[in-house]
Formats: sequence, C-alpha cells, structure tokens
Amino acid sequence: MPIRLPTRGPFHLEATVRVLQRRPANRVDVWAQGRYLRVIGTPEGPLLAEVVNRGTVAAPDLRCSLRGARSAAARRMAIGTLRRVLALDLDPAALRRVAEREPAMQATARALRGLRPPRFAGLFEAFASVVPYQQVSIDAGIAVLGRAIERFGEVFVHDGERHFAFPTSAAIARAQPRALRACGLSTQKARTLQALARTIEAGGLDEREFDVLSTEAACARLVALRGVGPWTAGLVLLRGLGRLDVFPPGDVGAARGLRALLGTTSVREVDATIERFGPLRGYLYFCALGGRLLARGLINPPRRGAKAVVEIRT
Repeated sequence: MPIRLPTRGPFHLEATVRVLQRRPANRVDVWAQGRYLRVIGTPEGPLLAEVVNRGTVAAPDLRCSLRGARSAAARRMAIGTLRRVLALDLDPAALRRVAEREPAMQATARALRGLRPPRFAGLFEAFASVVPYQQVSIDAGIAVLGRAIERFGEVFVHDGERHFAFPTSAAIARAQPRALRACGLSTQKARTLQALARTIEAGGLDEREFDVLSTEAACARLVALRGVGPWTAGLVLLRGLGRLDVFPPGDVGAARGLRALLGTTSVREVDATIERFGPLRGYLYFCALGGRLLARGLINPPRRGAKAVVEIRT
C-alpha cells in the first residue's frame, strides 16, 4: 500500500525533481510518466522508491511506493531520504513571497509555483555531484557522473529495467584510481573524490558537525579540504546542506540563468537582486535553473484546479 508523504502546499513535484536532476540524463533521480523514481541504499540492500502526487500543486497528496523494502527500519530510512531530497518539511510560504515580489520574476515564479529547493541525499553525494562539474559544462559533468554511477552504484531491477543507486563513499574509497579515471574524471578530480570518500569513511568528516556551524564557518571548513574551492563549497552548502543563504560564487551558468530570468545584462542589477533575497538568496539559484528548464519544456506550469498526475498502476 502506498505511503502518504505529508507536505504543505503548494508543492510542484515535477519542477522540484527536474531542478534536482539538472538534466533528464540523470541516472539516479528519474522523472518518468509523472513519477519520481530513485533507488535508495539501505543496510539491507537497495530499494526503489516511487513518488506520485494524487492531488494538485496547490493541494498536494504525495504517495510513495517502496519496492524491495524488507523492514520498517528500511522504510523509515527511505522516507527520511525522500523528505530531505524533496524538501518536504520546508514551509513554502516564504519562498513564494520572496520570489513573487520581484516584478521581473513574477511570471516565472507563478509558473514554478510550488518549486522546492531540493537537496542531495547526503554529504558524500553532494561532493560527488559537484566535483565532476568543476570547470566543465553541465552536460559533460552529467556524462562523467553517469558513468561513475553505472560503474560503482548498486542496481535495482524492476520490470526488466535497471535502476541505479548513487555510489556510496565506501565504494569510491576502495575503487581503483584507474577505474575512476575511466569514467572521465581527471587525475586531480579522482584524487579529490577518493580523498573525500576516505575521510568520510574514517569519520573525519560528518554532516552533523555542520549543524552547529554558521554558514561562514561551514564554508571555511569545506574550503580547507583538498580540491574544494569556494564554488564547490557553495554548491555543497546549498544543494547538499540546504543553506539557502548561499548563492554559489563564481557559478557562470547560474549567473547567466539569473540574468535571463531578470531580463537584464547588468551585473550590478543581478547582485542587487541576490542581496534583496537575503537569507533566501540560494532560492534564486533554483529559480534560475527552473526558468531554463521551463524554457526547454521540461517543466509544466501548474494548471489551476487540475490534478497533478494520473496515477500509474504497475
């Protein structure tokens, strides 16, 4: 029986998953036929989570099916992961107010109504979802990361289709360097990723230590790690640790998307908008990415009063 995932409206499942994906080629976070699919690793083995919205964007009714869950503990772990990744516990009211008060953003903000700022499932996933993108395009980074996921991630087979879990820090820590490079990682990126994985596995880096740190202190902690600069730290803080007061510095793609969103070429105007968003400036990053995905037809704006999806039975 599907499990209910309570959350406040509005909630736009498709927009949230698309922004999480960045590109449809994402091998872990999958949007297919109105459903969000993700393999989640548990101590008992991987399981396949499927999330649908039986309600509307305005009045969401999220339901989750967990295939392969062997115990209540595994189900609790999977539900916790989904609530984190989809930001289900975040109050959307403040996000909506701050986005819709910008005149240049109002049309996009309405089309993205219910977009939540998604998060990577854990600290290592955050690092491993950012490091491959250093100084390359999103498409190139997706391709490299996809090969690493297929090489090192656990597989869950359902209805003859292979679904992949994100590689664990343990899997990358014990990998042969040449196997990492074969995925397309440079020697330096492979070393960085493996060093981070080994540090996490040894207990030298734990997400819980960031809970008591200010954003400034958390950033300093991250950039002290080998291979982690301000851009990487900013994205790990925003997309991994949920620090919405961070707009990643030096992110060319995000800046370009924000200029398009605001309809300006003025760097000063963009910087001023970021400052106006204050502690929610990171939400601008997701709005800019969502705007690009809207333009590509990958996000459908909510239709007033319409059901969000037609439930698919398998």
